[in-house]
Amino acid sequence: MRQKVHQWFEDSFGEDYLLVYKHRDGQEAISEVRKIMEWLKLPSESRILDLCCGTGRHALVLADLGFRVTGVDLSSVLLREARATDSGGRVQWIRSDMRDLPFAEYELEGFDGVVNFFTSFGYFEEDNEQLKVLKQIRRALKPEGRFVIDYLNAINTADNLVPYSERTERGTVISETRSIDRDFVMKEIIVKEPNRPSRRYMERVKLYSLERMISLLENAGLVLDAVYGSYDGDSYEKRHSKRMIIVGHRI
Repeated sequence: MRQKVHQWFEDSFGEDYLLVYKHRDGQEAISEVRKIMEWLKLPSESRILDLCCGTGRHALVLADLGFRVTGVDLSSVLLREARATDSGGRVQWIRSDMRDLPFAEYELEGFDGVVNFFTSFGYFEEDNEQLKVLKQIRRALKPEGRFVIDYLNAINTADNLVPYSERTERGTVISETRSIDRDFVMKEIIVKEPNRPSRRYMERVKLYSLERMISLLENAGLVLDAVYGSYDGDSYEKRHSKRMIIVGHRI
């Protein structure tokens, strides 16, 4: 029997993640969701899947806007935070690997939109694993359903990589070392808290050009409609845009 390989994302989205990324706030999520809804043009009460929903910042904003929302994430810690914030139980929260969504056959093709925020794509070593994610997006969408993938811009990320940074949060020192290794952007995070052993985490995202992303989308039965370089709606520029925000639909 083939032994399961332990993946970096199985460790990196726990309690320390909440501290490392505490600067990601609700106001930022509100502006991002409003812009994405301009692009998707979905009517109120549409069903939306927030794939890799994390603590639910975006999912809860979508629910506030009148959408029927399901949030999926692998991290039980982040889902715990999401449920605690969702006092009214407005969102359906599900724990799952994004490569194998747990929807029964009668629930498939039920979503009007799928959203994937904050570079939650490219987590896997092989292209066929990323393709599984895209096929799950297609599987979840209604025919002609719409999707957004908020992804980094590979060239700009490599050109402007900050090799090292350090900051202090609540007396805890967080250091981040960044590098490019083959086709991946890597980040090593060290968390040093007084009177506790230091903790080390890795993050790794595969770098895709727009051309390669389009090829993956086509292989999954998805179509690119537009690509933006930021949440301001700027046109995507290969070298200068910080983001590569992909908007498309299911064939």
